[in-house]
Amino acid sequence: MTQSVLTRPPARDDPPPTPSRGRRRRGQGVAYLFLSPWIVGAVLLTIGPMAASLYLSFTDYDLFDAPDWVGVDNYVTMFTGDERFWHAAWTTTKYVLFSVPLKLALALAVALLLNRPRRGVGLYRSAFYAPSLLGASVSVALAWRALFSTDGTVDSALAWLGIDTGGWVDQPQYALLTLVALAAWQFGAPMVIFLAGLKQVPRELYEAAAIDGAGPARRFFSVTLPMLSPVILFNLVLETINAFQAFTGAFVVSSGRGGPSDSTLLYPLYLYQRGFTDFRMGYASAMAWVLLVVVALLTALVFRSSKRWVFYAGEDR
Repeated sequence: MTQSVLTRPPARDDPPPTPSRGRRRRGQGVAYLFLSPWIVGAVLLTIGPMAASLYLSFTDYDLFDAPDWVGVDNYVTMFTGDERFWHAAWTTTKYVLFSVPLKLALALAVALLLNRPRRGVGLYRSAFYAPSLLGASVSVALAWRALFSTDGTVDSALAWLGIDTGGWVDQPQYALLTLVALAAWQFGAPMVIFLAGLKQVPRELYEAAAIDGAGPARRFFSVTLPMLSPVILFNLVLETINAFQAFTGAFVVSSGRGGPSDSTLLYPLYLYQRGFTDFRMGYASAMAWVLLVVVALLTALVFRSSKRWVFYAGEDR
């Protein structure tokens, strides 16, 4: 009788050995060691100042004497007894509503032009991106003020065409437009992001749309915009936050006063006046926290609305 050969069942892959608790702790220690500069910087330069400003927002503090606890008086005064606060909030709202869409539209338009292969396209990209590197500087804001002041370059050019504005920065109805134009001029950063997004759009989609008879406009609205919608969301959030923080242009163009007639009194400029001109640092801290809450709510609203208009590849709509 022959002995049957017993076959051994195939061995299962054994799970990799788990590191011991001591080894894991040593690994975490090394990670925290490399992260320590960032952690120290975040605590000392971000979390600590934020906690201090939150405390100061409930105090009467003039930078020289010890803070005096006043509770919610700063917030009550802000919402019920400060007309310039509401004026600054409305001026900032108009600035954001005009500057952000205009800036993104210019960025997308130029990105579409630069996305086509042509000679010297790298030079054009650098030239259009350069204003974003210089736009927040005081020197550029001074040059912008000179361009739009009375008898400045823009005023002289419009006068030559028979349009007398009297200088944009000196007229309340035009002064805010100079800040909007300055913001729109700095479209280089979102333009570069749009260019990166355009490079990721599959060419097959355009070819299929062309075969179906879609023209340039149809391809733009049916292919380009849906495929760029995540990039549009990213740029929209970033530029909205930046617009609410606009300060340098308004400060330089209006010489720190927000004039004429408070037409350029943006919220950060009024916050600066309260804190460093009137020495009401507690009130300015309360204004800063109101701005943080408003921007956070608007950002959350944009993200919530993105479910209806942002398209991600592979999703069923």
